[in-house]
Amino acid sequence: MTFYLVAGSSASTTPAMPDEHLPSRRFRRYPSDTTDAEWQVIAALIPAGRTGRRGGRPPTHPRRDIVDAIRYLAHNGCVWRALPADFPPWKTVYDYHARWSADGTVNHLHNTLREQVRAASGRHHEPTAAIIDSQSVRAAETVARTSRGYDAGKKVNGRKRHIAVDTIGLLLVVAVSAASVQDRHAGRALIWAVRTCYRNVTLTWADSGYSGTLTDVAAALGITVTIVAKLAGQIGFQVLPRRWVVERTLSWISRCRRTARDYERRPEHHAAIVQWSMIIIMNRRLARHHRT
Repeated sequence: MTFYLVAGSSASTTPAMPDEHLPSRRFRRYPSDTTDAEWQVIAALIPAGRTGRRGGRPPTHPRRDIVDAIRYLAHNGCVWRALPADFPPWKTVYDYHARWSADGTVNHLHNTLREQVRAASGRHHEPTAAIIDSQSVRAAETVARTSRGYDAGKKVNGRKRHIAVDTIGLLLVVAVSAASVQDRHAGRALIWAVRTCYRNVTLTWADSGYSGTLTDVAAALGITVTIVAKLAGQIGFQVLPRRWVVERTLSWISRCRRTARDYERRPEHHAAIVQWSMIIIMNRRLARHHRT
């Protein structure tokens, strides 16, 4: 069983560096491109420098062009080799994507933006409650058999992403597993990650798929799990208390076409694309807030 979990604080060991010597001269023509206001929000969070562990040649492409290329792929869902010619070479973009996913840059960027969005909304930067849920997505032929599974309930052959969000729908934890993994089993890892990384969280809402031993495991960690079940006699879709928040976040994530289906060979890269989908949303929200 393949299970990959991403969580953590906004602390980073990779400091950002100014890159005025590499200004971006691309014409911003795609909806996924960063505006000047959006780039000002995240510029200090994107490290500049060599991508190799042992050094190498100095970078020849502006950081903003690399970020825009990754956002283009996440937003439009193209294959890496189909990146438009006005971006840096796709192999260079992929190398940055893989490096930033592995060294914690994407996690640091995402979590820092989340804290800023919470502060802009008048909330404390650390959440005190969470909502968890999962979503099964079909896997492309690029996903190996060893990391995929069959969700009999949803009739989906692929992977499943398990997420925990705060009360305004911002992502706290994302885990990627085979679609055959039961929610109650993945929920234990989610609860553990939430408790480890967000010490102030003491209350979590979940659907009936998480009932059972999960409540006992959460209680041992000091977290109360409230199961939000369907209404008696419910037929069809109805908005349920708290559940709608995490379901809305799943729809936000699915707006990026790269997440509508799982194309990533490695589960950690799928988790990174999920984070990029939320980074785009939070980046735009903060840019609008700074203009007002």
